[in-house]
This record gives sequence, structure tokens and C-alpha cells, in this order.
Amino acid sequence: MTAPTGDTGEVKSEDIPFVGGPLDGRSLPVLVTATGNPPKVYKVPVPDPDGGTGTVLVYVREPVPGGKAVQLVKWQYAYRPDGKVERSVKWPWSKKDGQDRKGEEVEEAGDRPESGESAGSGEGTGASA
Repeated sequence: MTAPTGDTGEVKSEDIPFVGGPLDGRSLPVLVTATGNPPKVYKVPVPDPDGGTGTVLVYVREPVPGGKAVQLVKWQYAYRPDGKVERSVKWPWSKKDGQDRKGEEVEEAGDRPESGESAGSGEGTGASA
């Protein structure tokens, strides 16, 4: 017996308010993830009426101001006119060029001693010949 295809069960959605941009003041139903939260970024494609390249409106999820910590967080989408989305996860291996993991400047390759050269160069280690 095969399982029926295309049946996803009940799909949940929430009415989320939009702040700023062309959708300001509207509340639209948005599908929620398995954790019950709406997606972090909501992109709305807008076609060009003349048939050219359309634009994409970018909204970013943020908590509704004035919410209480003991209650579930209510979300809203805020408009980003520049379309840029900040990454919230900062992995240690995705550092900026010229900086170490702590954000400090890294020396240029010519400023560091070669692997065979060091400040002590092995003298005074207690080994006698």
C-alpha cells in the first residue's frame, strides 16, 4: 500500500502585521514554521506593470514592542527599503578579512617571524649537548 502524495496535513498560519513600506498597516496570513514562528525574512515579489524586471519588497521579522516576557512573543514584519538582511548567526570561521576571531586586527604576513625563527630560537631550553 502506498501513502497518498500531496497531503501535508493541516498547515498553520498567523495574521502578522506589516510595518512600513507599501504593506504598512496591513495584516496578512503568513505560514508558520514547525516551531510556530513565522519566517525571519518575508519577500514579496512585485511585478513591473510594463512587463520589465519586477522588484522584491523585503520585510524582516521583529518582536512587537511592548510585549511581555512571560507571554509568547508576538511578531511583526518591518520593511527594509535597501533590501539588505543582517545575518544573526556569527560563526567564528566567517570572520572579516584582516581580523581574528575577537575582531582584533591581524598582523601582515611580513610582520610575523618565519616558522623556523622565534624569539627564543631554542636557546636556554635546558638541553645540553
